[in-house]
Amino acid sequence: MPIVHIVLFEFKPTTTYEQVKGVCRNMLALKDKCMHPTTNKPYVKSYGGGRDTSPEGHQGGFSHGFVSEFESEEDRRYYLEEDPAHLKFVASLKDIIQNVRVLDFVPGEF
Repeated sequence: MPIVHIVLFEFKPTTTYEQVKGVCRNMLALKDKCMHPTTNKPYVKSYGGGRDTSPEGHQGGFSHGFVSEFESEEDRRYYLEEDPAHLKFVASLKDIIQNVRVLDFVPGEF
C-alpha cells in the first residue's frame, strides 16, 4: 500500500533567497538521487513541491511544502533512516530551517 509523505519547511529569517532555492532544488532532486539498495534504481514513486501560494493565511510560518510517495513501509523506512542522499540533504538543513512539519498517511486509511 502506498504511503504519502508531506514535509513543510519554515526557514530561519536569516535564510537567503538563494539558500531557499537551493533547498528546493535539492529536495526535488532526491527523486532521482535516492536509489534502492538492491535494485540501484530510483524508488520514490513521485515527488513534488514548492513555495506556498495559498490565500487562506493558515501557513503558520511555513513557506514551502513537498510531497513524496513510497510504494511500501520498507521504502519509506529506508528513505528516512538509511538512504545516503536523503540523510545528506537533511544534514544540509541544520543552519537554515527554523521549523519542520512532517505528516505521512496511507490514502483512504482513516
